[in-house]
Amino acid sequence: MSAPYEVAVRAEAQLGEGPTWDPANGRLLWIDILGSRLHTYDPVSGRRSVRTVFQHIGAVKPRAGGGLALNLRDGVGLLDPDGAFRWLRHEPVPGRRANDAAVAPDGSLWAGTMRYDEAPGGGTLSRLTGEGAAQVVLDDVAVSNGTGWSPDGRLMYYIDSPTRRVDVFDHEDGRVTNRRPFAEIEEGAGFPDGLTVDAEGAVWVALWDGSAVRRYTPDGVLDRVITFPVPRVTACAFGGPGLTDLYVTTARVGLDSPPPLAGSLFVVPGAGRGAVQPAFDG
Repeated sequence: MSAPYEVAVRAEAQLGEGPTWDPANGRLLWIDILGSRLHTYDPVSGRRSVRTVFQHIGAVKPRAGGGLALNLRDGVGLLDPDGAFRWLRHEPVPGRRANDAAVAPDGSLWAGTMRYDEAPGGGTLSRLTGEGAAQVVLDDVAVSNGTGWSPDGRLMYYIDSPTRRVDVFDHEDGRVTNRRPFAEIEEGAGFPDGLTVDAEGAVWVALWDGSAVRRYTPDGVLDRVITFPVPRVTACAFGGPGLTDLYVTTARVGLDSPPPLAGSLFVVPGAGRGAVQPAFDG
């Protein structure tokens, strides 16, 4: 039986992360955190681009008015459509960098951070509005990672990777309450990293050092596992014209003998049906 995945972009990203579909431009955005690179990929034409940014980048999201929001080492910045850059929120903390981020149903940006040494309690998850107002939602995080919402917006899923859990919160009007475990990753199966929620409300979770992406039903039942030929699977997102293809980023950082495809962008055609993701209202 042939593998369900294809190599969309053969690359050697140190820490490939954050795949995000940009519907306005028909392209996938993804990043290399430690390489400080922003990648784009158009699956129809095959066109690719790479832009080097001036510091480590944890996530990139489309903006409602055009351009991009960047979760950077020292805060959240905005790229305008003409390429001009400006800070939306500049708050550098020595030893800390940005990590994963997601856009909530109301258009706010939920941006995560972590310490380079991954110290417990050194990271945060903050909610930013388009005007730059910020509120710390979680302040006792080690490695702030996957964040996503149920299709009706009433639930938020969240990963602090060292916990080996996907947690779920009740979500209303930009507030989260009632944190509880949604799924637990058993010892030896890797650590949960990025996640995405599909149109049916199922949660897809990338497993760092687990060589896989898992799909959990809205009830938290594991119902599908897709394996890859690399150990460090970092994040996943639906994309393509019909949001039916699952894009998966990977990393090669920290591997003594990285497999040939480590750091590449993979795609699983026809994996499911993704939910339309809002753009940041900044």
